[in-house]
Amino acid sequence: MALNARLDHRNPLVFDTRELGRRPGALQRLTREIDAPKDLGIQGVIGVPEGAPMELELRLESVMEGVLVTGTARAQAKGECVRCLEPLELTLEADFQEMFSYPDADERGRAKATEPDDDAEDDEDRLYLEDGLFDLEPVLRDAVVLALPMQPVCQDDCLGLCSECGARLTDDPDHHHDAVDIRWAALQGLAGSLEDGEKDEMSGGALPSAHADEKQEK
Repeated sequence: MALNARLDHRNPLVFDTRELGRRPGALQRLTREIDAPKDLGIQGVIGVPEGAPMELELRLESVMEGVLVTGTARAQAKGECVRCLEPLELTLEADFQEMFSYPDADERGRAKATEPDDDAEDDEDRLYLEDGLFDLEPVLRDAVVLALPMQPVCQDDCLGLCSECGARLTDDPDHHHDAVDIRWAALQGLAGSLEDGEKDEMSGGALPSAHADEKQEK
């Protein structure tokens, strides 16, 4: 099992549970406004800007194994529409629940798994209290990613961009280009060349005929 390393109580995402006193059933409710940490969200898609205000509401409940933390995080997330690439902003509300175990939970009577491998996996994923403190940041990051849309759109009926010129179709729903079937484009070019050739022959052939008529009159 890995304990949290050197938690700093001055970190706004580190919380102190010692007031609960390891009394099962004891409750504590907290609210805290923090500055969002760096890279909070889905990288390159949408997220909460670093330093943006974030409101946390927490419910701490003491249980036999540790402290059960239930809460909600609220903030404004920013990104860009995946269809038209316009900037967008949405209200984020991420719910979460996590158990932070006492380091000596096993010795205090936690029921151990029957399979050693399962027990090892549980310990690997388990979060622990350190001197009564816990770090909410990893839990918060997971909750925010799950709450954000993987493909955010500026509006549900966004039409995206024109594939030919990149114009935003929502601004001009009638926007279109006259498409030419490439199978006929070569034939159209050939027909135009033949037509130009016929015109040249007609204009060039009229001169000798007129000259011959003049000779006959003489």
